[in-house]
Amino acid sequence: MEFPRPNLLLKNLAFAALLLAAVVTLYLLAARYPVQMDLTQSASNSLETSSVDVLKQLPGEIKLTVYATGQDAQLGDIRKLIRDFVALYQRYKPDIALAFVDPVKQPEEARKVNIQANGEMLVEYGGRVEHLTLLNEQALTGALLRLAHSKDKLLMYLDGHGERRLEGIANHDLGEFGKKLRQNGYRLGSLNLALAQDVPSNASTLIITQPQLDLLPGEVDKLLRYVEQGGNILWLVDAEPLHGLERLAEKLGLLLTPGIVIDPAAEEMRAPATWALGAGYPPHAVTQNFNLITAFPSARAIGWEEGKEWQHTTLVEAAPRGWVSSRTLQGKPKFNKDSDIPGPVTIALALQRNINDREQRVVIVGSGSFLANAYSGNGGNIDLGINMVNWLSNEEKLISIQPRAVKDGAVNLSKTQLGIISGGLLIALPLLLALVGGVMWWRRRR
Repeated sequence: MEFPRPNLLLKNLAFAALLLAAVVTLYLLAARYPVQMDLTQSASNSLETSSVDVLKQLPGEIKLTVYATGQDAQLGDIRKLIRDFVALYQRYKPDIALAFVDPVKQPEEARKVNIQANGEMLVEYGGRVEHLTLLNEQALTGALLRLAHSKDKLLMYLDGHGERRLEGIANHDLGEFGKKLRQNGYRLGSLNLALAQDVPSNASTLIITQPQLDLLPGEVDKLLRYVEQGGNILWLVDAEPLHGLERLAEKLGLLLTPGIVIDPAAEEMRAPATWALGAGYPPHAVTQNFNLITAFPSARAIGWEEGKEWQHTTLVEAAPRGWVSSRTLQGKPKFNKDSDIPGPVTIALALQRNINDREQRVVIVGSGSFLANAYSGNGGNIDLGINMVNWLSNEEKLISIQPRAVKDGAVNLSKTQLGIISGGLLIALPLLLALVGGVMWWRRRR
């Protein structure tokens, strides 16, 4: 028997030792500095940016208690599915505690917290609790967003004069916007100033939309008193008569130019020319990190009187190649240098001032339709509206864009294409491998 030479044996031992040391070092580095990469086309194994932003606003522990059996008739191992889903959140916030309770084996525990369905989740944070029966990223992030509010914020909207309603379902109403506000933790309430003594003092913001009937002078007096006391307002102004709100515009120093904005860029996008498109946004807390296109149907331009009382910031500037037209449109819009005002124009404006030892905030938007049910799904309309309300309610930390659109990764194949692929994988490829193997065997025998 021939033994390896001493030098060769030492080299082999040294190589084995170095290889073992390298493996141990890589293991320790991987355990200490874990790195994860999501290479899927739609980033399906990662959280949306908005979800990560919400987690950053939640210091301290979040408790998730799931009332689920070990197995589900349709989903199988439901606990594993939930554990994998919650792991996405724990990747960004390790102090999320997840616990399971079997509602069959511990029915009393489930009854105490009024559990209604298998797989229902209790989300606890800061002494507050949310129930989730549908579990996905939108639902869980929405619950965390509601819990992120230090307290429930009350939003009042002016009612009683044919205004757009935040809980209405008609095309001109703002029901979808109102639904999104409730998902973000706001409480909504209608306000009829003909009946109410004043705007409630606990309202964080008053939302005013276009009235169809004139407000009574006494109602306008209450609005002006609310402004004088430092109340925050979101005013959606349509290109129509103000019906008694002229005094409010004067109080805020607004110059509301008659006519609607014509935007050639909208025509190029195959949208009506009467839609003003917002694409670039001046710096402001409302538009921070916001880069979605917004559409403002039949918008009116908003100007203001310069003064020391209010600080003015343009939120949306539109129609750089467009104009403001006060004429009734017939056919293709054309600029009339004698009567039209050239763009760009401001169609959303933020006002702020210091009063009564606090900062008062007002947002004016020259289009109520931009948040109407018929148009709110265009681009980032609702996202921008939510940002406006968050800023007005002093919740800047919650301002973030909504989740990005997921790319469609589905591949649709015809029967012929499926037959070709199946035949290639099941017949042609095995025959090719057998042929290559046969050729190699024959060459070696020779």
